[in-house]
Amino acid sequence: MRANVGTVDRVVRLIVGLGLLSLVFVGPQTPWGLVGLILIATAAIKFCPLYRLLGIRTCKPAEGSAVGARNAAGGSTR
Repeated sequence: MRANVGTVDRVVRLIVGLGLLSLVFVGPQTPWGLVGLILIATAAIKFCPLYRLLGIRTCKPAEGSAVGARNAAGGSTR
């Protein structure tokens, strides 16, 4: 699993996830807290399976990765 969730995305996921999770304990006590757990988990492991299926990456490529090396050399990523 390569990371595909960037820093800003992780922070947003964590905040929204904690907000949804709090609904289990206070407020309407809806099952949306389970979605909150998923958001918190994907923020913690820096990987989102749905992003993988859709080909989305919100993080920068790693320094030593082939994609990063091609971009640094002025090459195309496709």
